[in-house]
This record gives sequence, structure tokens and C-alpha cells, in this order.
Amino acid sequence: MIQRVWEGATAARVLERVLVATDHECIAEVCAAFGAEVVMTAPELPSGTDRVAAAYQQHVAACKEEYDIVVNIQGDEPLLKGSVIDRLVETLEGSKADVSTPIQRLTNPQELVDSAIVKVVLNNNHMALYFSRSPIPCVRDVAPSEEMYAEWLRRGQFWKHIGLYAYRTEALLRFQKIPPSPLELSEQLEQLRLLQDGLLYVCVETSEHFVAIDTPEDVERVVALLRSQSRS
Repeated sequence: MIQRVWEGATAARVLERVLVATDHECIAEVCAAFGAEVVMTAPELPSGTDRVAAAYQQHVAACKEEYDIVVNIQGDEPLLKGSVIDRLVETLEGSKADVSTPIQRLTNPQELVDSAIVKVVLNNNHMALYFSRSPIPCVRDVAPSEEMYAEWLRRGQFWKHIGLYAYRTEALLRFQKIPPSPLELSEQLEQLRLLQDGLLYVCVETSEHFVAIDTPEDVERVVALLRSQSRS
């Protein structure tokens, strides 16, 4: 899985360097075997974003190379394509936002109510207003129930968030310095820390298929998708 993610990342045109940040020697050994550059980070880091920030700082200290933008790529996204990273970075460079992140139109009522699927509400400039595990925005005139969420989707526009981020370096290091926000702690969503602090997230629509590997069933879904692609 990690090799597929690395291959997707290295296919991006805009990335000058791809590092794997981990606190586990076994992961480091596997990554080194297929040619990835690895940064060992402290096991007590509280979040993936903290780990990315720590890896960046270690890299700067060791190699004296600084970058304007750092991309946080989750290691559990084996369907990642480099073109998505390219669009994220290019969109961020052309905007006033602090962070860019991909989104997709949400069309499945089951995903609307799944707390593992993060929803996002946008303004007219595709800037995030809020991220939530709950179905947002609310369709007030239709009672929230399993039977009626399909009607919500017919009446409104809903977006799901993909956990991939391009940060301006200042924003990434700011995340590391400020404490977890009340909204972040409530929703258990790291991106709310910077959003509540006033930073801007520009959301980039993508039609590419993403399946994060969180359960054995997710593995089966990805394997089936890869087999269907190989046959097409």
C-alpha cells in the first residue's frame, strides 16, 4: 500500500522531493527497499500533521533546503494520482488561501450519514466554511432520517472531503504551534484547528477515485478496483 502511495506521489510534476515520515523501523525498511527517502520522527507526535511538520523541520535542518509549500499525503490512499497533487499545489499558488485540499460531490446517502466521511460546506469562492462528520448543510424542511437523506441529496449540494493537503509552509508550522481548538476536539478533525484560527482552505474538486484503507473491507474494495482497471 505505501509503495503505491509513494508511486502516485512521485508521479506528480510539482513535487521536488517526496519523503516518507514514520516512527516505525519496519515501515522505514520497507520504504527504503523500494527506493523511498525516509525521515524517522518521534512516536509521541499527536497527529499526522504534526508528523509532517516535524519531518519538514528535520529535513531543513539536515539538508538546508526550504520550501514554500509542503504537501501532506496520507499513507493509506493507494489510488492516489500525481495529477491531483499537481492541481492542489497549482491552485494554492494561484490563490490567497493558506491550504488547499480536494473534495468530491457527495451522491450516496450512506456516505452522507457516515461519520467516517467528512463533509465540507463551501463559500462562493470554493473556500471551506466548515468541515464536519455530520451531514451538512441541513435541509430543514426534510426530516433527517435514513429514508429521507436521498431527498436531501436531491435538494442540496453536498461535498465530501479527501484527506490530502497542500500547505503554505507558514500555515503548516503554525498548526504545530497552536493548541488543538474546541471544534477540532469535538469533531476529531485536525483541519478545524487552522480553520478556527482564521486560516483559509481552498477546496479543489476532483473526480478521481479515492479509497482510504481503514478496514479489511476497504482493502477488498481497492483490490477489486485495481483488478477492474487492469482488465479495462
